[in-house]
Amino acid sequence: MSDTVTAPRIAPVVDASWLAAHAPGGGTGPHVVLADVRWYMTDADGSAAHAAYAEGHLPGAVYVDLDAWLAGPATAADGRHPLPHPDVFARGMGSLGIGDDTTVVAYDDAGGVIAARLVWMLRALGREAALLDGGFFAPEVRAWAGGVTADVVARRPATFTPRPWPAELLATLDDVAPGARDDAAVVLDARPAERYRGEGADVDPRVGHVPGAASVPCRENVDERGHLLPVGTLRERFATAGVTPAAVEAGDVVSMCGSGVTACHTLLALEQAGLGRARLYPGSWSQYAATTLPAATGA
Repeated sequence: MSDTVTAPRIAPVVDASWLAAHAPGGGTGPHVVLADVRWYMTDADGSAAHAAYAEGHLPGAVYVDLDAWLAGPATAADGRHPLPHPDVFARGMGSLGIGDDTTVVAYDDAGGVIAARLVWMLRALGREAALLDGGFFAPEVRAWAGGVTADVVARRPATFTPRPWPAELLATLDDVAPGARDDAAVVLDARPAERYRGEGADVDPRVGHVPGAASVPCRENVDERGHLLPVGTLRERFATAGVTPAAVEAGDVVSMCGSGVTACHTLLALEQAGLGRARLYPGSWSQYAATTLPAATGA
């Protein structure tokens, strides 16, 4: 098991006013880096995401390739987006100019549900990182940035020291499987409700969800403008699913999704709501669905 790392000082979600106060120079200050983490499920080779960044991004933002740096090779045994080897993650961050002392603020164009993966990974290692509330399209973000740019950002490589993924923040197949998991476990499924219910085709081997898991779609953690819901609303939302601060503290709350990416948004929302740091199940449904373990459908 890894040594417990110190929790970051920065909040998991910050807004444009935070950037105005902490990132002089449009996000290119000496210790703050903006990260563009756009990614699309139907974009098999990543070309659409690369093109979106090239067409326009926030000034000073580097492009972070999810498939290259934020996930390892897909396998049936590990799922579609297993965590990358720490050395790979460190190499990717360093090549983008993200170092041990860098503060990262990440955004996407999907309410933060993709960029949350980078933020969670950095925070899990004790690095300073936050999600940009409202993301790429937020008017207040555009106003702070002065618009978007197509200028390619090339930062000087930095030293990012590899660290093992903290075991205390991770869950395994046994931690969510019926009959194997602890009776006190609360499993939150961040996928859209229709995928949880098993309606229509799915990108994974089977449809449905882990029996006993609660449906808490991460895209409903934000409002129609892409801003995170108020803390009180989030706390009520998670309480309905069985989450308590004590359960999070005990390590009994696990977040999953299709492949361990959008589940990170739920983890950041839990933390922003003051409920603590829950655990990520990296393999998520893509790993579970490849087994013969029972699956449930419907609400």
